[in-house]
Amino acid sequence: MKKNKTHIDWTLIFLFFLLISIGWINIYSTTVESFDSFNFNTSYGRQLIWISSAILLAIFTFVINYRFFPGFATPIYFIFILLLLLVIVVGESTKGASSWFGFGSLGIQPAEFAKYATCLLLARYIANNECDLTKVKNLSVAILIIVLPLFFILLQNDTGSALPFLFLFIALYREGLFSWILIAGLTAIVLFILLVFFKEWIIAAFITFLLIWVLWLFRKKKRTYKGILLIYATIIIYIFTVDAIYTRVLKDYQRARIEVLFGKIEDSKGIDYNVIQSKIAIGSGGLLGKGFRNGTQTNLNFVPEQSTDFIFCTIGEEWGFVGSSVVVLLYAWLIIHIFLRSEQQRVPFVRIYGYCIACIFFAHFTINIGMTLGIMPVIGIPLPFISYGGSSLLAYTLMLFTFINLDAKTNLWN
Repeated sequence: MKKNKTHIDWTLIFLFFLLISIGWINIYSTTVESFDSFNFNTSYGRQLIWISSAILLAIFTFVINYRFFPGFATPIYFIFILLLLLVIVVGESTKGASSWFGFGSLGIQPAEFAKYATCLLLARYIANNECDLTKVKNLSVAILIIVLPLFFILLQNDTGSALPFLFLFIALYREGLFSWILIAGLTAIVLFILLVFFKEWIIAAFITFLLIWVLWLFRKKKRTYKGILLIYATIIIYIFTVDAIYTRVLKDYQRARIEVLFGKIEDSKGIDYNVIQSKIAIGSGGLLGKGFRNGTQTNLNFVPEQSTDFIFCTIGEEWGFVGSSVVVLLYAWLIIHIFLRSEQQRVPFVRIYGYCIACIFFAHFTINIGMTLGIMPVIGIPLPFISYGGSSLLAYTLMLFTFINLDAKTNLWN
């Protein structure tokens, strides 16, 4: 009898090693003082330890029984929900966010691992319910799985870690999410941008005018009045709720960053200093860059967080447009490859999980690079596999190699 064999996706493994290598080289470039020294107490030294740990985790994740992941998705999810609650109480505060557990010189951020846990449980729940998101009950539970960790992360004042959870709705759309929900989401984004420029009562008055016009258009179909009025009430409540959060909950510097991004105010006080220095660094790289360790903006520490959130500006300055394009293409290759492999799966759990992690990677990739280019607000979000940091590297390694494990052994499922 012919035995089923595993089919390892060497492309994903290759991309993993290539990206972590690019990350370490750029971290080394911005932190090393001389070529003759090597210190494990530096950022590049600690990152090398994290990379070694990630490789060990990758091996362990790949060899573990593939049935473990759907079987233990629920307890894994609730363990990290408890950790998200616990970190609010006893976690260390960094840059205004209480999102870290401190262990001596090391720190662990539960929010990064909560993304992995959410992908697992979301995939298991939808797969077990035959991917029928047209039923209100199934859709409500799926949304709750996404929103619950997002809510607790927002309580930690860590917007950057919370935002990628919203991209999981793209995976839900693939599994049957109603189109009107995505349209409602886009409408909410447009209304938020309008609220940056206009008073809430002006927008509410305009929406009311539109309501009167729509009601007049449908004057002969009064049965539609109820639905139209419900949409109108929802929009009005949203407008005044978001305005209250924007003016009373967000801090001054957070509002200022949003207003600078959309051009409402000039950056005369250096509110967007990080972005300005990042754009200078990337622009100064030109076509081919200044070369390894020759970046003036990054090596002279003009760019804050140049090895973490703003590491892409290091790549842009030292390796230029060509090097930056290579990194962008590598991420595009990684994400598209996961989407394509997921679409080929005959096991719903594997397909949904693949879509979920691809959405998470896509969120981090687009937001981080958009942030360094000044086209998105600075919210603090790492570039997967490249930015300095243990929690993010281990979490993304866990996400990726869980998929590689499931994908390799799909033919063993019954």
